[in-house]
Amino acid sequence: MAKNSRIEWTTHTFNPWWGCVKVSPACKHCYAESWAKRVGSKVWGINAERRFFGDKHWSEPLKWNAAAEATGERARVFCASMADVFEDRRDLDVHRARLWKLIEATPHLDWLLLTKRPEIVARLAPWGDEWPANVWLGTTVENQEYAEERLPHLGAIPAAVRFISAEPLLGPLDIGPWADKLDWVITGGESGPKARPSSPSWFRDLLNICMAHDVAFHFKQWGDWAPGQGIPLAKARMETVADGTTMIRVGKKIAGRELDGETWDELPVARTA
Repeated sequence: MAKNSRIEWTTHTFNPWWGCVKVSPACKHCYAESWAKRVGSKVWGINAERRFFGDKHWSEPLKWNAAAEATGERARVFCASMADVFEDRRDLDVHRARLWKLIEATPHLDWLLLTKRPEIVARLAPWGDEWPANVWLGTTVENQEYAEERLPHLGAIPAAVRFISAEPLLGPLDIGPWADKLDWVITGGESGPKARPSSPSWFRDLLNICMAHDVAFHFKQWGDWAPGQGIPLAKARMETVADGTTMIRVGKKIAGRELDGETWDELPVARTA
């Protein structure tokens, strides 16, 4: 959990538990798994126990909600950075039920639920055809294969905001067939010691689709790799990516988050129907 999160597209983060199972290529170098191992929590894998938290932890969003109500400024809560709310385990059901009640009790917070399992959202969420106005539902889409697999399921859920996280973006991505069902695209490259470079053209093409369909676009980061032109680091590691661009491994901080000289921090507008 983190008040005033350092993640660019959210205000706070809240984890109802820690732990998950890898299900697709985006999971290969999972930062959450690495962090959990670093602090001694063995919570990854089918047979691993999940890490749960007490009442003090669960009371924090109530404080955020009160502050948002007092200021009149809504806050976004990313849930969950260290887990997947829709992991299909029965031992999580009681904790999920507690989360649904917390979401309903905090109407001044917009809850961003990001999952790699949109196909089971309708079964595990309690809201049927009438989702709360403060729930934004997203799914990870790292390449075209997973767009075609996951976006039909996402598009069928009547969330106030439907979004995708194309981070790390691992291939070209045409979301045009589902653009009318989407409100927001978050994308970026991979960071970490084993980061895979993305082709700049993948981001540009995704931006163009968003602009054509009036979908909010957020470019989070280049990650560890940035386009090499103009970066004078002779010892930096270089790799030519799919679109022919020479990418240089310079680290997340130096690579930054400008796409063709601009910072993209667009936010969605919630659907009213």
